Amino acid sequence: MARYGKEHKQETRRRIIEVAGRRFKRDGIDGSGIATLMADAGLTNGAFYAHFGSKEELVATTVAEQLRAQSASFSAQAPDRGAGLEQLVRAYLSAEHRDNLEDGCPSAALLDEIGRCTDATKRAFTDGVLVVIDDLAARLAPDDPESARTKALSVFAMMVGTLQLSRALADRRLADDILEQGIQNALALLGARPQR
Repeated sequence: MARYGKEHKQETRRRIIEVAGRRFKRDGIDGSGIATLMADAGLTNGAFYAHFGSKEELVATTVAEQLRAQSASFSAQAPDRGAGLEQLVRAYLSAEHRDNLEDGCPSAALLDEIGRCTDATKRAFTDGVLVVIDDLAARLAPDDPESARTKALSVFAMMVGTLQLSRALADRRLADDILEQGIQNALALLGARPQR
């Protein structure tokens, strides 16, 4: 039997986490079994345990990675610390983001399930959300991010809830109206003057 190097194992683990992130957001954590995840990654079920001790470990790892990627995405969308908040809010509360669960926000897609997960997953989620919040706070108040942390938390919570509500509605016009109102509310809370 051929042995693979450390780089191959790391790449395979990364692929499993990437596939799991998309599948969890699309079908839910409970709706995504190991067999399906491994098939998505082009691997056998047995290969799973070479990388993770349990599904719970995969979930915690995936949640952490999804939030790390979201924070990096926020930085890429609005690279200047004090600028780009409106752009970030509009991208987050867009119909495109709403309609693309697989590549979207892990919080909006998984929040209800994370609340029922293990402490390890909740800790990974908490740590990841704090990175997102601290990044937003640094954009709001580059010289004193701690002073803007509560506002950043409020804005992020509002955006996540708005996106979840918009996704749940069958009436597309109402769903779009919810997004637009969410944009206006988030920008008002941020003290930004919306540009049309």
